[in-house]
Amino acid sequence: MTAETVAGGAFAAFGPGSMIAFPTGSIYGERWIEVGAGTMIGEQASICAGMAPGHDLGPGSVLRIGDRCVIGRGSHIVAHHSIDIGDDVFTGPYVYITDQNHSYADPDVPIGRQWPVNRAVRIGAGTWLGTGVIVLPGSVIGRNVVVAAGSVVRGEIGDRCVVAGAPARVVKDFSRETGWTRSLPSDVGPASEAPLSEPLVTDLEV
Repeated sequence: MTAETVAGGAFAAFGPGSMIAFPTGSIYGERWIEVGAGTMIGEQASICAGMAPGHDLGPGSVLRIGDRCVIGRGSHIVAHHSIDIGDDVFTGPYVYITDQNHSYADPDVPIGRQWPVNRAVRIGAGTWLGTGVIVLPGSVIGRNVVVAAGSVVRGEIGDRCVVAGAPARVVKDFSRETGWTRSLPSDVGPASEAPLSEPLVTDLEV
């Protein structure tokens, strides 16, 4: 799929030189999805906006993928509210990014029947997400960050660092004065988290 195809023309924006490899995963809500120029989305990747095809999300885009990005095969990016992926972001295969979770505020109602909660996600330019990374709602990842394979990101991560684990923690940091330095075990902590209005549970279904 390219900007010149009928399918590419269904997107809110689909930049020149961008492509989605065949076979695709689930793709719907194209009207609310923007893909920049020179971006490659791998085979069987699901790129979705809304709960299901035909879901009206209003006048503006909710998923924006920048220029020169590479989204690995089998990845899932599922937007309902706002996901911004900056320029030159690369991912390994099977990465999962979403801005919506089910709540479990009412202990007597099945989790899947409780109203979902949306929180915007932003991934800074130049960042690398390794194989199998999960980015949860409300996450803010800075520029030129390495997220190690299998990590689960929740909260805010600054620029130019390496994070790993579940939850993802800073294991290496960069400063202009000292260059790259490893965090000592006593210094390693989770990414900072914005306060939550209610408890959430991860929804890993598309």
